[in-house]
Amino acid sequence: MAQVEAELIRQSSSGIELIHNIGQYICCSGGKRIRPAILLLGCKMCGYDGPVGPRLGAVVELIHSATLVHDDIIDNSNVRRGRATVNAQWGNEITVLFGDWLYMTSFRLALGERRLKVLDILIEATRKMVEGELIQLAFNGNLNVTEEQYLDISTRKTAFLFSACSQLGAVLGSVDEEKEESLRLYGLNVGLAFQLVDDVLDFTANESVLGKPVGSDLREKKLTLPLIYLIRDGAPHHRELIRRAFLDCNLDEAKREEIFRLVREYRTAERVLEKAEQYARYAREYLKDFPPS
Repeated sequence: MAQVEAELIRQSSSGIELIHNIGQYICCSGGKRIRPAILLLGCKMCGYDGPVGPRLGAVVELIHSATLVHDDIIDNSNVRRGRATVNAQWGNEITVLFGDWLYMTSFRLALGERRLKVLDILIEATRKMVEGELIQLAFNGNLNVTEEQYLDISTRKTAFLFSACSQLGAVLGSVDEEKEESLRLYGLNVGLAFQLVDDVLDFTANESVLGKPVGSDLREKKLTLPLIYLIRDGAPHHRELIRRAFLDCNLDEAKREEIFRLVREYRTAERVLEKAEQYARYAREYLKDFPPS
């Protein structure tokens, strides 16, 4: 991972002072680096330990960072990872262009490997992420979103990049198609589990854990699975409360706390965690044909 970090710092550097300052600001903002970690673990599992792994680890993290800076503009977010967002620091116009710069920087680095399959995987994952964001925006404020529709959005926005990471490990390790597909599906299911846990944390964690205000999805009128379950299974007057909250331009603290209370009462967060655990079990099943590592 140290090699990934070093590559991220190199790729985020620029002779243009503004770009360099924003790039280093993002690099120093931390992050779990779970996507490059999955890629490197996939490489190790498939017997590859060369220099391309860390470089592609930096690529997927740059793509992820690009989506975050664009997401923060769309969501009008001011805090991420406990620090001011790029758009809060430099404004939306600069941030849009910097996100574009990150995308192009990531693909320039990937192109340097001269492997079309690698590019195919990365481009498809990026397209799926944009599709997921567009579908989610189209559904914003819509209380009739089904569980299936939400999982489709999560698969596109989150899980496809996870699957790209695990699949790239298989590609670099030159394993057979069956094992490559198993690793791809492993990443897809891990990505879904990750997203569902993240949805739950928005209702159950605190700001120091999240690195952003609790209830951000609710404030942004994003319908996540704990709320979808609540709307589907809640009493009519509870569904009406949520409907009014979503229509309210400025969701007040009392309404927010009442929705949090209903999530606890109906145990919808626990049910989402059970679904996340189900996806984690599916993910482990796809590793059964690989030797312990």
